[in-house]
Amino acid sequence: MADLPTHTIVFEILTRLPAKDVGRSKSVCKQWYALLSTQDFVRIHCSRSVVSSNQRVLLIDDLTCSVRPIISNNNDYGPSSIVTSPFHHQNNDVSILSHLNGLLCVCLNHTYELLLWNPTTTAFKRLSTPDSHGFYINNLDAIGLYVDADDDYKVLHIKRRSGVLGVYVYSREVDSWRNIPFITRQEYLSPHFNWSAGTFCGGTLYFTVCECWIGGTNVVICFDVNSEQFKEISFPPVPSNGMVQGVLVNVKNVLHMFASTGMFEMTIDLWTLQGDYWIKVLSCPPIPPISLSLWCDITHYVTNGNWFVMTKLGKLFTIEMDMKPFECFYPVSWFRGFKGAVFVQTIVSPSI
Repeated sequence: MADLPTHTIVFEILTRLPAKDVGRSKSVCKQWYALLSTQDFVRIHCSRSVVSSNQRVLLIDDLTCSVRPIISNNNDYGPSSIVTSPFHHQNNDVSILSHLNGLLCVCLNHTYELLLWNPTTTAFKRLSTPDSHGFYINNLDAIGLYVDADDDYKVLHIKRRSGVLGVYVYSREVDSWRNIPFITRQEYLSPHFNWSAGTFCGGTLYFTVCECWIGGTNVVICFDVNSEQFKEISFPPVPSNGMVQGVLVNVKNVLHMFASTGMFEMTIDLWTLQGDYWIKVLSCPPIPPISLSLWCDITHYVTNGNWFVMTKLGKLFTIEMDMKPFECFYPVSWFRGFKGAVFVQTIVSPSI
């Protein structure tokens, strides 16, 4: 260590600081400000920040927007801190669509505008343009946030308008939108199909596309973020004699799906994607009858070797995982959890 240059030692120490401490460290001197503002520093700091102890839960209700730490020992939330929205909009006007590496892609419901927001640094960037790009319509559009091989953060926006589908990519690097081709089955353009938000895993964005009735078609659409090519893969082979929902989650860069089926009683299976095929990891015992409103609020997560199935009113099931502990908190919410998100605290900026 004594042979290392001072600059290298300082760099290694600072990349391990919490995000808020990095922000305060920028005021130490001009040299530190320049160092902490480089893309190399931000990238390495981000890679070291993606740990379970650095994850926070952002919760939005009509009155407050709060951030809470996650206490992994008892799988509960810690004390909350109030976050002031920088958008000058009421809290209930903000919907969370996607999140990645500390950035949230959100929509202002009153104006339909898309924004990138880092709730840790409070920085944000409006993505709307005068030529009608960057405007989101609930139940018709789908959003995916990802980073490509060149470390450029991008937003994929799938728009359905009167039977016409348009696909657009926003680049943080060049601060503009562009159209890309997307050939898919015509029926997926129908409002009878519900598109999930995109889940980024292993260089690919994944979307579930589910028909909104019992026995309907369910598929997964994959978008390779570097080649910008789409393909379709099958849904896990779950029974179709009830409501079917699939919620995707990235577990240590391996795609998993919580697939739920049923009507009055609900069964949840955990699947993992290997190649283009789904392998069942484990099953949950049938959940006793619950109201549809609670079913739509269910969140699943795994931490410290246990799998939890919860609603906003409390824990439903705890299942011991017969596998190596995931050691992280991986939540997914039903019907697009617009009012909450789990994110890691980073200094990733929504703009260059």
